[in-house]
Amino acid sequence: MGKILAIDFGLKRTGLAISDAARFFAFGLETVNSENLMSRLKELVASDGVDTFVLGLPMRLNTDDTHITENVRMLAQAIAEEFPTCKIELLDERFTSKMAAQSMHIAGASKKQKQQKELIDKVSATLILQSFLEQSN
Repeated sequence: MGKILAIDFGLKRTGLAISDAARFFAFGLETVNSENLMSRLKELVASDGVDTFVLGLPMRLNTDDTHITENVRMLAQAIAEEFPTCKIELLDERFTSKMAAQSMHIAGASKKQKQQKELIDKVSATLILQSFLEQSN
């Protein structure tokens, strides 16, 4: 059983988080430029033994798609084509950005850290992954 990689996709930046080998814990990994996402995924599959991707699926409160939902579905399709042996899961990501900001506040992040969108994206990916792990175990 390989590791799980969570993706909080954005048109400019994408937050990544990875599980431990036992699939119990989520660790914020990094934020990458979305243009470089697929090459980074190839590296992580090869180096870290990733065999499952969890993509945060943005939805409105009424479950309608947002302006980026279709982009996430297209990314899921591209990942499926590039990594045919890997499993892909879509997970409702409503409120993750707000929860990420709140988690950073509770953890004592400075005002400057709270304004770093790259950090929020990475924390959001971690929350997506942790939610997935809790649902799976």
